Amino acid sequence: MSTQDISSSVEAIVAQVAQARSALLAELHRVIIGQDEMLEQMLIAIFARGHCLTIGVPGLAKTLTISTLARALALQFHRIQFTPDLMPSDITGTQIIDQDQVTGQRSFRFVPGPIFANIVLADEINRTPPKTQAALLQAMQEYEVTSAGQTYTLEKPFFVMATQNPIEQEGTYPLPEAQLDRFMLSIYIGYPTRDEERQIVMATTASYTQEVRAVLGVREILQIQQLVRQMPVAPHMIDYAVDLIRATRPKEASSPKFVQNWLAWGAGPRAAQNIILTAKARALLHGRFAVTADDIRAMTIPVLRHRIFTNFNADAEGVDVVGVIEQILRTIPEPSYGEPVAVTKPSISPSAATFAANAPSANFTPPTAAPQSVGNLAAAVISPTVTAPATSITMSQTVTPPVAAPLDASMSQSATSPSLAERREAAIAAARAAHIQPTAPSVHRGTSQKPVPLQSPMPSASTPLPTPPSPPPQPTQSLPTRPKMPWE
Repeated sequence: MSTQDISSSVEAIVAQVAQARSALLAELHRVIIGQDEMLEQMLIAIFARGHCLTIGVPGLAKTLTISTLARALALQFHRIQFTPDLMPSDITGTQIIDQDQVTGQRSFRFVPGPIFANIVLADEINRTPPKTQAALLQAMQEYEVTSAGQTYTLEKPFFVMATQNPIEQEGTYPLPEAQLDRFMLSIYIGYPTRDEERQIVMATTASYTQEVRAVLGVREILQIQQLVRQMPVAPHMIDYAVDLIRATRPKEASSPKFVQNWLAWGAGPRAAQNIILTAKARALLHGRFAVTADDIRAMTIPVLRHRIFTNFNADAEGVDVVGVIEQILRTIPEPSYGEPVAVTKPSISPSAATFAANAPSANFTPPTAAPQSVGNLAAAVISPTVTAPATSITMSQTVTPPVAAPLDASMSQSATSPSLAERREAAIAAARAAHIQPTAPSVHRGTSQKPVPLQSPMPSASTPLPTPPSPPPQPTQSLPTRPKMPWE
């Protein structure tokens, strides 16, 4: 099977589990009104292969919920009412003398107790002595029962739901810590809302009853339990669960100050195991392939509620276990996976930056200078305003200067063209011939400023002419120097 086929098959399985969850909740809500949190946590405990301790006042449908869940899962259901005179053999089973009708021979025969079922309801478990309570330890942890030296294996899946009444504490036997630690979740059941209570009254006082159909069977439940164990978890999610559990231990130096002040005992390693397992089951039931921090935070309170114990300081300040857990969740940060990578922009050398800024693009066309006559070119150098007759000097030859002429070309051009002195002598000769006084050259080239007449008298042939001011130097444009590239 290819990787794509495996991925598609896994996606189909996860989608089927999410659909089964929706169908289960729909069937349960035909009988159970409200209590969404309790129902989801019960499904999580079953698919995570654990047990739950349910605490709530009488009349909140604890027994009805577990019996309805057994019908929706097509599992065998037994109920055990715990009383002060209940014996361990009443739970696990007993040995009786059996006589063969043919031979008359007598022998001991084991009669299984109510513990031999898929779902067992231990109703009011704190009303029986510790000896009888301990009869559930082996069954809950090892999935087997020993009677008269003989060990009997329980049929899987096996799920124990124990209930406690938080109101009546007189004549009860609180569960020891070792017994409490065997329960994966501690579920608190609260009162329904007004609309839910109204629907409960309307549904339970009518003559009709709702039938619940089976959604899953034994084979599908075992497959989902195995799928939960096979689901991978990111290392930083495991670190998050471990950090939360270690923060509940007041003897640890790294635990918060309020934990050291309010808690007497913290949770053990089994708490971290159960947080990861229940978080995986929750992610799978919601159609996700990986555990998130929200899954861990959602399962922290039901996992830790019965595993940590407050001291006198917390009782005196009115702080309960749930308040301590919520404070721990606000204090312990979610760890990050891997080291952050700093993203830096690539550095560019100044020469390369200059070259990139001045480099022509692919569709760049160099500008071409407009044609200019030699007369206009001379006027750009010195522009005397002369009013001459029709015999003035005109040169109609046009030259298109190149964009960047080489050095030898510019030297040859300067050798053939008339110099500045020659052009000045020609202009003065033309002015004398026309008896017109020349004007001073314009200082600002290229402007429309009026000519200023000269104050000196008309010069004669023997009078030396003043040396005209030299034109300002023309700015030269230098092309940027292209840096040498690595491949050159």
